[in-house]
Amino acid sequence: MSKSRVTETDGFLERTFHLREMGTDVRTEVVAGITTFMTMAYIIFVNPSIVQETGMPFAAVMYATIASTVFATVLMAFLANYPFALAPGMGLNAYFTYSVVLGMGMSWQSALGAVFISGVVFVILTFTKVREAIIDAVPATLKNAIGAGIGLFIAFIGFKSAEFTVMDPATFLGIGKLSNPVPVVAAIGLFVTGVLLARGVRGGILWGILISAVVGLPFGVTQMPEKIIQWPSLSLWSPVLFKLDIRGALSIGILDIVFAFLFVDMFDTVGTLIGVSARGGFLDEQGRLPRADKALLPDALGTIAGSFFGTPTVTTYVESASGVAAGGRTGLTALVTAGMFFLSLFFLPVVSVVPAAATAPALIVVGAMMMGAIVNIDWTDMSEAIPALVTAVGMPFTFSIANGIAFGFISYAGIKLFTNQRKEVHWLVYLLAALFVLRFAYLQG
Repeated sequence: MSKSRVTETDGFLERTFHLREMGTDVRTEVVAGITTFMTMAYIIFVNPSIVQETGMPFAAVMYATIASTVFATVLMAFLANYPFALAPGMGLNAYFTYSVVLGMGMSWQSALGAVFISGVVFVILTFTKVREAIIDAVPATLKNAIGAGIGLFIAFIGFKSAEFTVMDPATFLGIGKLSNPVPVVAAIGLFVTGVLLARGVRGGILWGILISAVVGLPFGVTQMPEKIIQWPSLSLWSPVLFKLDIRGALSIGILDIVFAFLFVDMFDTVGTLIGVSARGGFLDEQGRLPRADKALLPDALGTIAGSFFGTPTVTTYVESASGVAAGGRTGLTALVTAGMFFLSLFFLPVVSVVPAAATAPALIVVGAMMMGAIVNIDWTDMSEAIPALVTAVGMPFTFSIANGIAFGFISYAGIKLFTNQRKEVHWLVYLLAALFVLRFAYLQG
């Protein structure tokens, strides 16, 4: 590429993403985007492995997963200029499969129709600024607790992937057999990543993932790919492409289904945006997220597009924190992540061999970074400390960002109300706390 062409490209990126204004550069953003991709590439295979139980073909859902991820993440890059990546949501895909299709007996086509309807509702709530108002109304204590809670949640996922933590019938959770190959590789990766970051090596998280994957080869944790390139096939995608049944969804009582999709996705996304934005320094002096409406729109439009592509609800991914931790500050990070997902269509054999043991150390390290928000909480005031605690621990203990937020809102509103501090709390907090109570009573009653 000629020097003039390089300058022209750099100029376009600067004008589009305002790199200098955000204190970053192209190299940092590229490394951050690749890091985010590496930590969430598992969704390419995990989402179809869950959804296929509805009768949808694995390969078709895999293509739908990549397509919806690319679509929504590109929107985030250009609409909001934030380094957040989106993909079909974990938890939402399980609800789609086990509760809606297998549990309620709805066809997967009608279930996709319900996803479409929920996406339309998301768009309406975004344009009416309801979701932005929720972000602004969250008290500073809960914002910090959400950030810390997501850090704990990410670290817990990392411990689980590394097999440091395993299920134990006697104590519920227990320590894994650390002499097994997976924990050994993950421990080496965690040590290497920690050293690289402590020494200030740029892209230390990404290098840690790559080194861990290589270390896994002699342990049999990482498998050599059988081939490098695999050409995409539209015929493999066609069984689910544009197969949603909106009329079928409307003919069934779907209020509870849309309500569940709406609640979980809304507060997963809101929680992720607050937590990762706090870690990246994107919140303003009032604790608000600039361009919040534009940051919330991609998951709404992505959910609509995903229903056409053939996948459940799309949401903002907490693994975006790994890219932010690697220095990502603009939409260029998201664009690179989307580009990596697109390229994965051609290099699926290579992408598939990066083991969870290699990405687990990155998640643990990012969790440690996000825990820094916990120092901003006033632990001497029990009306602040208790809601902060139940918010933070509620996420890993229930394996849900949305549940942690619900616990926080309910406890914060309740304690403030009965300690004559009700005027300090935004009315929307009380409304949301009541809705969360109804949500638990309705969906779990």
